Amino acid sequence: MVEVKEFLDKMSYENRYSSNTILAYNNDLSSFLSFLNTHHPELDLQHIKLNIVRQWIANLSESGLESSSINRKITSLRTFFAYLKKESKIEFNIVADVKSLKQPKNLPHYLTEQSMNSLFDEIVFDTDYKGVLSKTVLLLFYYTGIRLSELLSLKNSDVDYFNEQIKVVGKRNKQRIIPIGKELILQLKAYQYEKQKLGFPMLSNAKMFLTPKGNAMYPKFVYRMVNDKLNNVTTQKKKSPHVLRHSFATHMLNNGADLNTIKEILGHESLSATQIYTHNNIDQLKSVYKQAHPKA
Repeated sequence: MVEVKEFLDKMSYENRYSSNTILAYNNDLSSFLSFLNTHHPELDLQHIKLNIVRQWIANLSESGLESSSINRKITSLRTFFAYLKKESKIEFNIVADVKSLKQPKNLPHYLTEQSMNSLFDEIVFDTDYKGVLSKTVLLLFYYTGIRLSELLSLKNSDVDYFNEQIKVVGKRNKQRIIPIGKELILQLKAYQYEKQKLGFPMLSNAKMFLTPKGNAMYPKFVYRMVNDKLNNVTTQKKKSPHVLRHSFATHMLNNGADLNTIKEILGHESLSATQIYTHNNIDQLKSVYKQAHPKA
């Protein structure tokens, strides 16, 4: 559909949304258009009524899709219809009144500090390129809390070894500077040395992290790497790069960091996104209270 392509182009080139966000918008809108073509092929965007959108949502719910995923699709459709209204392609944005589904508050999954200490102090990493790469990636996730997409976009020049910091390009191409400690600095240097030995590109604008074959890393490769190592220290189901991001934030908060600092490091737009980690902190306080207070 022409309108969808124009909308996605605007999101990509004018609003500078990431490729992952554009892909999500495309998938969400395709879901709605597919439903429309199957159940109401006679309707165009101008003549869609509110009950049609509600039918689509009910259909998604009956298919077993989680509320969080359905809400993302609703948000995508709402944004698309707002664009159509602004461009005078439709008269009314009927999706503006569609409410998101209620969903349970899911606390972020994270590993204990003991598990993270075991990972880096007790688990043996191979000394070849892949082993050094694996340890570097895991340390970077846990020491900085960066997202998978941010790690994959890092270039050699983004690490400032002298000032002990890295430059990260986050959502909507917003840049932020994150401090890094000496242990991570040494690990990054060890990785760069291994990369240089294999003759991989060392130019400042070249991708920092490469597969053993010298290609740019991709999400599935990193997921497998992280999952493989976390299997050694936890039995929990979720063992993704995002778990390391949650672990970073939770451990920072538990050890005295204030929310605003964590917010800046994580690259959150608002403090409300960061406040979810206070729930984990409160759980820990309750546990300590019950163990320590004589009347608890």
